[in-house]
Amino acid sequence: MNKILFCLFKISLLAISCASVKTTSSQNMSQQGIEGYVYKISGNQMPSPDKKNSSPKGIKTVLYVYQLTNIDQVQRQGQSPFYYSIKTKFIAKIETDSNGYFKINLDSGRYSLFTKKGELFFSNSFDQDNNISPVEVLVAKFSKVEFSVDYDAVY
Repeated sequence: MNKILFCLFKISLLAISCASVKTTSSQNMSQQGIEGYVYKISGNQMPSPDKKNSSPKGIKTVLYVYQLTNIDQVQRQGQSPFYYSIKTKFIAKIETDSNGYFKINLDSGRYSLFTKKGELFFSNSFDQDNNISPVEVLVAKFSKVEFSVDYDAVY
């Protein structure tokens, strides 16, 4: 009888320890990713002593997250920041709120961000290696992002 109780105790202890490991793992995932704002910038943005440019407005849109994407891994519309297709792995999409705010949980790694205008993907920033709108997610951290949608702006 004691052997049976001891076995049941060991099995219970093992089940509890496995459950706590799983909880810890999902807690780490919810503690990392990217968060920030998507801003719309439009109109004349040329500096002028007579005119102060207005602050960008957050917009409701969809942000697309892809595996880190280099300019060589897209089908580009001419030399513009618009893309017909992206040849890297699609990871996720997130809808921003009416202020442009978003927060998404992601595994640690490097990603590229895009929005869309019609059927075309849009992204207008690059790093020194021609990676498009790169962002890095570190373990247990949220990377802060400000993504500008400025295809209607003049600089």
